[in-house]
Amino acid sequence: MKKVVITGIGMLSSLGVGVDEIWPKIKEGTSGVNFLKKVDASDLKTKFGAEVSEEFNPEDFMDAKEARRSDPFIRFAVAAASLALKDSKLEITDENSHLVGSYIGSGIGGIQTFVDNTLVYNDKGPKRVSPFFVPSMVPNMAAGYVSIFNNLKGPNCAACTACAAGAHSIGYAAMMIERGDAVAMVAGGAEAPLVHVAIAGFNVMRAISTRNEDPSGASRPFDKDRDGFVMGEGSGLVVLEELEHAKKRGAKIYAELIGSGFSGDAHHITSPNIDGPVICMESALRNSKINPEQVDYINAHGTSTQQNDINETNAIKKVFGSYSKELLVSSTKSITGHLLGAAGGLEAGITSLALSEGVVPPTINLDNPQEGCDLNYVPHNTIEKDIKIAVSNSFGFGGTNCTLIFKKFED
Repeated sequence: MKKVVITGIGMLSSLGVGVDEIWPKIKEGTSGVNFLKKVDASDLKTKFGAEVSEEFNPEDFMDAKEARRSDPFIRFAVAAASLALKDSKLEITDENSHLVGSYIGSGIGGIQTFVDNTLVYNDKGPKRVSPFFVPSMVPNMAAGYVSIFNNLKGPNCAACTACAAGAHSIGYAAMMIERGDAVAMVAGGAEAPLVHVAIAGFNVMRAISTRNEDPSGASRPFDKDRDGFVMGEGSGLVVLEELEHAKKRGAKIYAELIGSGFSGDAHHITSPNIDGPVICMESALRNSKINPEQVDYINAHGTSTQQNDINETNAIKKVFGSYSKELLVSSTKSITGHLLGAAGGLEAGITSLALSEGVVPPTINLDNPQEGCDLNYVPHNTIEKDIKIAVSNSFGFGGTNCTLIFKKFED
């Protein structure tokens, strides 16, 4: 079977634009969470989030006309794809364009576009709805725009699997390379959920933090004082490439994607159980042809919600047994916030960088671990360690789960 490696990483988040801005802040444990500026949160219970950096200008990546008529999640994806492809130095030509594709997921899609046009419809009638309403709203348009802007004529798909969408997209894109449908894929997720009604929706579910007195300390996975996740926005994309193709052109290789696992909880639309994550991680280990004891690090789903963190911890204990005490486990959502459908893509890039550089990023704000949350969550500070194999977990509403396993590349 063909091997798949990561040769490019594109990141856009509250921490900045691109790997060079974002990765150092993740290693430093610098929170990207602050009070909302683009949303009037005066009547919301939650008044903060992880908004894309003010340094981001979509016109650096697309013309002004396209930027105006496309939803923010599309703009985020186009930017991250441009950054990832530039990083990979992969040249797209008429000869190879049919072998390079895009697989970019989103949990919600163009919700800002949906809200804006609904208000126009209610106020001014159906004739005033934008002709770009539907093309900017549907979740596959991040993959579509990236394909169009970069002449990618290979597979063009999108996963719409809540908070697992970015990870699922990477897993499925890798399968397309393994079976020869493509030599490279731009894959991951994009999300722009920081919209008034979406925040209100998560508030009434009591899923997001209301720690308004301390926004930067609000995302605190595995801590007993956590009160929900912190919504974030942005995009995380990687360039997946067939190993021999990458080596032939002398590409820099961050890591190898050696396997993935997928599962369903078959339990509840929002409340997790242990079965799905256990099946997912066991499947990924089996598909990667490795033993649990070969794993050094887990980039946890680690949302900072009451149910997820203890559930994921118990699932790790069941899969890894007594060896779970030897694992390094951290949640970088404590730093970036939770980018929903983009989280798995961003965290795949983070995990690849961790393997490449021999560092494990921290879980910040972990001051008082919850009883039962007793693994090594790398609290507060990055650890330098030559890790060889790392797991990245992503779980979503509806009980949809994905586990990706990466290996340090050693030629």
